[in-house]
Amino acid sequence: MVTRRWLRTPNCPDCHGEGPRTEADRHGSCCRFRSRMPPTQAESVIRSIIREIGQECAAHGEIVSETLIAFMVKAVVLDPSNGFNMDRTLMKSDVQNLVKLCMTRLLDTKNPSLDTVKMQVYFDMNYTNRVEFLEEHHRVLESRLGSVTREITDNRACAKEELESLYRKIISYVLLRSGLGSPTDIKTVREVTAALQSVFPQAELGTFLTLSKKDKERQLKELTMIVTGIRLFNRDCGKGGEGIDDLPAVLHVAIPATMQHIDYQLETARSQIYRYTAILEKAANDPLMRAELQPYMLKEALYNIRQYEVFLQIILSDIITGAQEVEMMTKQLGAHLEQLKMTIKSKIAVPTSQVFPIFIALSTLWTSLQNETIVVGVLSNLFTHIQPFLGAHELYFPERVMQCHLNGATVKTDVCRMKEHMEDRVNVADFRKLEWLFPETTANFDKLLIQYRGFCAYTFAATDGLLLPGNPAIGILKYKEKYYTFNSKDAAYSFAENPEHYIDIVREKAKKNTELIQLLELHQQFETFIPYSQANLRQKVTHSVQTDLSHLRRENCSQVYPPKDTSTQSMREDSTGMPRPQIYLAGLRGGKSEITDEVKVNLTRDVDET
Repeated sequence: MVTRRWLRTPNCPDCHGEGPRTEADRHGSCCRFRSRMPPTQAESVIRSIIREIGQECAAHGEIVSETLIAFMVKAVVLDPSNGFNMDRTLMKSDVQNLVKLCMTRLLDTKNPSLDTVKMQVYFDMNYTNRVEFLEEHHRVLESRLGSVTREITDNRACAKEELESLYRKIISYVLLRSGLGSPTDIKTVREVTAALQSVFPQAELGTFLTLSKKDKERQLKELTMIVTGIRLFNRDCGKGGEGIDDLPAVLHVAIPATMQHIDYQLETARSQIYRYTAILEKAANDPLMRAELQPYMLKEALYNIRQYEVFLQIILSDIITGAQEVEMMTKQLGAHLEQLKMTIKSKIAVPTSQVFPIFIALSTLWTSLQNETIVVGVLSNLFTHIQPFLGAHELYFPERVMQCHLNGATVKTDVCRMKEHMEDRVNVADFRKLEWLFPETTANFDKLLIQYRGFCAYTFAATDGLLLPGNPAIGILKYKEKYYTFNSKDAAYSFAENPEHYIDIVREKAKKNTELIQLLELHQQFETFIPYSQANLRQKVTHSVQTDLSHLRRENCSQVYPPKDTSTQSMREDSTGMPRPQIYLAGLRGGKSEITDEVKVNLTRDVDET
């Protein structure tokens, strides 16, 4: 987020810089942040600036994360009104001004724009998609089991007491890996021991110890799955399952409740969005109202709640996916349990080849249900923690003020706006050099990646930042391999007359309101800014949600981190010393033999080793 492109190597010790000082530096009293400097030095400079801002904020009673500070540094530099030229040397006064401006923004705690930035930073640092999250969860589990696994696989037990101790460790391993009960619960341990002995009696430890480390690890995992399957089957039969929660029942209650809560918040947020939009549209035609209202603040509040809507859609989408997975897995779980009952029914002995695969399948399904429980919990927690970032709305726009401004205004939902222009389509014959796409003539029309998250680019540019959803039914403009939608036919025609003009306006507006970079998915247009290594979001994946109303409102993009150019800074001239010859003569003192046996040993190091 903070760039190396504009930050140049500091030579002024007053700015905590590192690097050689020249005579010009002493007299010029300036900080030069050179773009060709080694990355480590640039990061040191950025780190010192971020640290200074953090300390200043703390002195004013505001604790701010380094990530948020780094984002704010970028926001301040991008804003053209602040006068930072990324192609010239920054003086010491420029750095001081940068710190001051960042402080002003970070301490303005009742600003919708700051709340939006905080929300974006928090979400990016705490959200990953389902696949990456579960992969990370499994890595953490494996690392926690590492010491227990090594105690078993590296064991060289021989005596009876040692073998018994090893078997107890395997029981503990099975319990810990399955996550079904505590190793300190006697009833649970007895149940696991009985299940393990039925498939892996202690007498087989000798054979187990002869296996390779990798085979031991593989067998431990397989034993865990079989024992887990046995315990789940016994639980279903009412003959065991100590310490095993009814996960399907828990999830069938938790998921709908969470979805209902998020749906309610979405509806509340959208209601506020539609009212803000109506007031802004009314103010656009009333100069007196504009002077009284401060539209810029209302637009920042609109961006804030639109961003909140996007994040809720992302969370809700993941939970819906989880609900579908749970429904499918619950049916499969029931089918496997019935299959086991039919296989084992009235039989004294059953071949392991028939039941072991089913036990393993049961265990796999249960592990997936455990994963869904964790995912729902994390998403629910994330949802709870982004709500406070809406705090400034009531302060600046209380209900009585809103009602006053809404008099005479028409409040429309996004759906209503789309229906109004559903039949008002672009006439392709009016455009010879531009390509327009329509649902009946375009394959995968609903999967096109729309610019600006589907908001109308013309309306945004022409009204200084008003967000209105585009309507794909009007026609999607394909321009330079990118796709644009518009909220009306007139808007589409106006944009098509000079696309670059409106694209530039959107870009410049995003520089002034940096929260728009993420809200409108403009990352590619600002990709020249390299993130600060201690405040980047490389391990996070941000994605949008495809719904009936928003599936044409987004653009997918990938963060790419190309190899960095590296160089070496020499602080002084020096020469390379050649290795000094070292010869050792052994045997000169003689020994028991009357003949001296001299041995010459060359201890001189090779040039490559120096």
